[in-house]
Amino acid sequence: MSDVQIISSREVPLGGPRAMTVRRTLPQRARSLIGAWCFVDHYGPDDVAATGGMDVAPHPHTGLQTVSWLFSGEIEHRDTTGAHEIVRPGELNLMTAGSGVAHSEVSTASCGVLHGVQLWTALPDSARSGDRNFVHHVPEPLHLDGAVARVLLGALAGSPSPVPTASPLLGAELVLDPSAQVVLDVAPEFEHGVLVDAGPVILDDVKLAPAELGYRPPGSTRLRLTNPMGRPARLMLLGGEPFDEPVIMWWNFIGRTHEEIGGFREEWEAGSERFGQVQGYTGEVARLPAPPLPTVRLKPRLTPPGPGDPSAWG
Repeated sequence: MSDVQIISSREVPLGGPRAMTVRRTLPQRARSLIGAWCFVDHYGPDDVAATGGMDVAPHPHTGLQTVSWLFSGEIEHRDTTGAHEIVRPGELNLMTAGSGVAHSEVSTASCGVLHGVQLWTALPDSARSGDRNFVHHVPEPLHLDGAVARVLLGALAGSPSPVPTASPLLGAELVLDPSAQVVLDVAPEFEHGVLVDAGPVILDDVKLAPAELGYRPPGSTRLRLTNPMGRPARLMLLGGEPFDEPVIMWWNFIGRTHEEIGGFREEWEAGSERFGQVQGYTGEVARLPAPPLPTVRLKPRLTPPGPGDPSAWG
């Protein structure tokens, strides 16, 4: 029997008065994290002329890193590190929240079709109270037998990313040749996830449809990916050592206790300098308001979730 777990996506609205629909595979009750990867949104192809594209007003983050990766289109990113960057296909934009950051995301006027992923990693205690930061990196294509990879974070097939991570991680885009089978050497201490963009793709012996995430637990030294189609397939490969710290994810915050999350919410609503001020955003609203806290107490997510896991996602 295969040890691959299939996690289906669910559609959710993303951000503000002009919300766009994204397909979310993490977090879910079936699984909250893969290594430190704790949030996986997949969107598009989206005809911006028809839908209006992306317009996410300034909003806060704590205790995490955002990993922005596009397959097509352009997004203008502004944040309170002072970064003002155009996110383009094949270019990694990594923002570290540390103890607090705010940013906005808007598809550009020249963006025709918007298509990509938005990912988060949870920061460990050793890094989550540090300074906010922003890194832009363009990974070189890595030509494998049957695929082209771009390594965002960590290392794959002997090719390391220069971007530092706060915990052991792997993040890469792979485009598989038509009808190709690719066998990758992977760290046995890592758990792995395969998010299919253009597919299907077969992970070991399990077929994954587009927008499905296949999870494989630690213990294996190889990962086999097969493209059964006569055209290229594309996927995101995510991995990391199991993240054993308690994690509470609510709205745009990651913390450790209910009280800590409540404090972050109050500071954002009060305009605290914990998050700073995003300069240059000109959308319909100046900033996204935080929703009310749930009436039940927020508790850490379990990995994997246990019976009656009451953790909440705002």
